Amino acid sequence: MLSFEDVGLRYGTGSEILTDLSFTVEPRSFQFLTGPSGAGKTTLLKLVLMSLEPTRGRITLFGRDAATLQKDEVTDIRRRIGVVFQDFRLLDHLSLYENVALPLRVIGRDEGSYRAEVLELLRWVGLETRITALPSVLSGGEKQRAAIARALIVRPELLLADEPTGNLDPTLARRLLRLFVELHKSGTSVVIATHDLALMDQYEAARRLVLADGRLHVFE
Repeated sequence: MLSFEDVGLRYGTGSEILTDLSFTVEPRSFQFLTGPSGAGKTTLLKLVLMSLEPTRGRITLFGRDAATLQKDEVTDIRRRIGVVFQDFRLLDHLSLYENVALPLRVIGRDEGSYRAEVLELLRWVGLETRITALPSVLSGGEKQRAAIARALIVRPELLLADEPTGNLDPTLARRLLRLFVELHKSGTSVVIATHDLALMDQYEAARRLVLADGRLHVFE
């Protein structure tokens, strides 16, 4: 599903900030990407999303060499990946329902074909009573769950979550982790970038990818 082979990244003529990254993400797998603040977790996720190009090495996504993809092929690959960003990225002028449905509207689906899907997904994340609310009146936890729902509405094969519990209390963080575990058990591969050791300890079956000093260490 995803493979890095000796990937390195530098900005300009400086030294590499990521060096010799080699790992794979298998179908139906679950892994935490961890390391100290500033270690490069978000940068690594940007490489996966092809919003950054590596300086060297090879990245393979769904069997395709990322370096050889045309623009329309990159778009197709990204549609197979769901992303939960640190800052939620909800549109303030759209209701919760409209924010979650937006990826389907963008690809041209008629509302009648997806309304039931959106409502069921909002029920699954516990937001069925908030469908008409604007982001400005939602709590941090509600915004995070809305961001998860929006990422999942396209039924991704791979989900990337960047510090999804960073601003949440421990109780809500555990609830969100349960959602990610349920998603994994339904067949989606999950990569959660986090520095929250307590969160990782709650799901010891997950693999840990540890970034430190620009290098990646894998613990099964």
